[in-house]
Amino acid sequence: MGAVCRRQLPYHGAFASITTTMQNLPTEDFQDHPLVRIGHADSYLLLAPQHGGRLVRWVHRGQDILYWPDAADWSRVAKVLGGNPLLFPFAGRHFVKGHPGQWRDSQGKVHPLALHGFARELPFEVKAINARASITMTLRDSGATRAGYPFAFAFDAVYALLPDGLEVTLRTTNTGTQRLPCYPGHHFYFALPHSQRAAASLALPRTERLRQRSDGSPMCAEPGEATYRLDDPRLQDALHAFRDNPSATLAIPGRKIRFELDQPGCAPWHAVTTWSETETADFYCVEPWVGLPDAIHHGLGLRWIEPGQTESAVCRLRVTSDGPALAKVRSDDDVSPT
Repeated sequence: MGAVCRRQLPYHGAFASITTTMQNLPTEDFQDHPLVRIGHADSYLLLAPQHGGRLVRWVHRGQDILYWPDAADWSRVAKVLGGNPLLFPFAGRHFVKGHPGQWRDSQGKVHPLALHGFARELPFEVKAINARASITMTLRDSGATRAGYPFAFAFDAVYALLPDGLEVTLRTTNTGTQRLPCYPGHHFYFALPHSQRAAASLALPRTERLRQRSDGSPMCAEPGEATYRLDDPRLQDALHAFRDNPSATLAIPGRKIRFELDQPGCAPWHAVTTWSETETADFYCVEPWVGLPDAIHHGLGLRWIEPGQTESAVCRLRVTSDGPALAKVRSDDDVSPT
C-alpha cells in the first residue's frame, strides 16, 4: 500500500464520510465490548475507535501478535497496558523547570500535557473503512485538546493489513493558520511470555542509546549494540536514536517482526523506545517514535507542519514464522463479525 507522506489539502471544516456509530461498522464482541473488526478469518484487527483509536488485537495467520490483558479495565482503556496506544501530539514525558506534564511554546507560555499526549484518552471517528483490508480513524482538535495544545489539526491513524503483516500511517494535517509542532509515535505491546524473554532479541542498525534525565533533557548518548537480548537491563526505558536507515527486527520464539521505517518522502522516525512494565510482564514494547521525549524543547525529532500541509509517518511490520507458534488464538475467540 503506497503512502502519500506530505501534501497540501483543502480543508472544509469536516470530513464528509465520517462514521460515528458502531452500528454502521463490522464489529465483533471482545471481552463483552463491541470492537471494529477488519480482515479475514485468520488475519484480522480488532480496534476501539471510541477508546483513543486503540488497536486492541492483531491476529496474523491465527497467531496473536499483541498482548492484551484478560482482565482489562474498559472504564479506563487509556491506562490499559496492551494493544497499540497512539501517541499524539508528542510522545514521551515533558518538563518545564523540572515539573513533569508541561511544555513551553515559542512565546514562553506553559501548557499542560499528559504523558504521551492526549490522543489515547479521546474518541476517534471512523473516516473510511474496508472491512477486509483497512480503516482510517480521525481525531480533530476540540475543547478537550486546545488547553494543552492550542492548534487546529486532524490526526489520522490508518491501519492496513498486508499479506505478511501490517502497515500503520500516522497522518497529521494542519487545519489552522499557524504552523504546528508534533512528533507522534506508537506503543506496541508485543505478546511475549516473560519466561521467554531471554530467548528473544532486538536487532537494530547503527544507533545511539540514550535516556531522558529527570528534567526532560536527553543524557549523553553512547553507541548502541547491533543486537540485544530482551532481558538486557540496558533496554529498559532506553531510546535508540537512528544513525542509519531506520529499521528494527524483533525476534521472539516462533516468529520475527521486521519494522520497515524508511518510507521515502515520509516523516523520519527518529528512534525506537524499548520498555516493559516488570521483569515478569508477559509483553515487551518496541515503540517507533518520530521524536525524542521533550523534543519541543531540545528539537531532536521535532516536526513543524505549515498551515494546510499534511505529513505522514509510515510504519510497516512484516511477520515471518520460524518455529512453533508462540500464542495461538483461543478457540472461544473465533467469533464471526456481526
